[in-house]
Amino acid sequence: MKRFILFLSFFFSGILPAQAQLKVVTTLSTFADLAKQVGGGPVEVSYIASPKFDPHFIEPKPSDVLKVKRADLFIHAGLDLELWRYPLVDAAGKSELRPGGSRELDLSRGIGLLQVPTQALTRASGDVHLYGNPHYWLNPENAKIMARSIAEKLSQIDPDHEADYQKNLQEFVDRLDQKISEWRKIAESVQNTEVVAYHNSWPYLAQFLGIRVEQFLEPKPGIPPTPKQIGFLENYIQKRGIQGIIQETFYPKSASEPLAKRAGAQVVPLCQNVGELPQAIDYISMIGYNVDQLLTVLR
Repeated sequence: MKRFILFLSFFFSGILPAQAQLKVVTTLSTFADLAKQVGGGPVEVSYIASPKFDPHFIEPKPSDVLKVKRADLFIHAGLDLELWRYPLVDAAGKSELRPGGSRELDLSRGIGLLQVPTQALTRASGDVHLYGNPHYWLNPENAKIMARSIAEKLSQIDPDHEADYQKNLQEFVDRLDQKISEWRKIAESVQNTEVVAYHNSWPYLAQFLGIRVEQFLEPKPGIPPTPKQIGFLENYIQKRGIQGIIQETFYPKSASEPLAKRAGAQVVPLCQNVGELPQAIDYISMIGYNVDQLLTVLR
């Protein structure tokens, strides 16, 4: 009765209670930014993994469990990047957020995956991903697919705001398309240029820019650089005239910087996720930063 009287007082005063926002929780900060771009005002977005750390090795906190428990939609990378998400969702105890549930969104669906294994893997292969390289969001063409998936899922859950989601989606895609044209144009000068990487995170960005990444400081995925690998790369870089060694900001430079100095190359810090550096405040600025960093060295 008290609630009804309160509603009437709001109604006759011309003020109605604000509609609750849709709570969206994502695993990574990049996905959170895409959800904000598409969702706009009707959604409240948060994420689990800090972009300052390797997303493979996150330990969710009790507060993260509560965050997921309250979520209306859970967005993740799929594949086997965030294996920690399974116990997190289990702890939240909401079946609709589990794989195949009505309120979970696997952003890998619809993406053309690279480096999908064609033979059986063993631990001797290192930390090779079973379903293909999972860092697909680093190709901005894939971001358009991801944004459309988010808009479709939000519209399904919240049809009252479908027009808003579709409008926001189109505005984001238009902005991104404009930047994609600019990035492709300025990348023409470095087509087929080779760089060395610390970890195998960059095939999708390399695909977009038309550059090559064939050697890594890690002798096998997830295995720290060894003296033998560093010695091999020093000769390899000098012989091929390679200018850049690319790596995420959260990996140590104790191996890459001495190698770059001896081999006559430069270490190029790149962002894997939004917020990893101050220059990467959203998706478009993150990709723009990576493109600028690479082209400054390679040209």
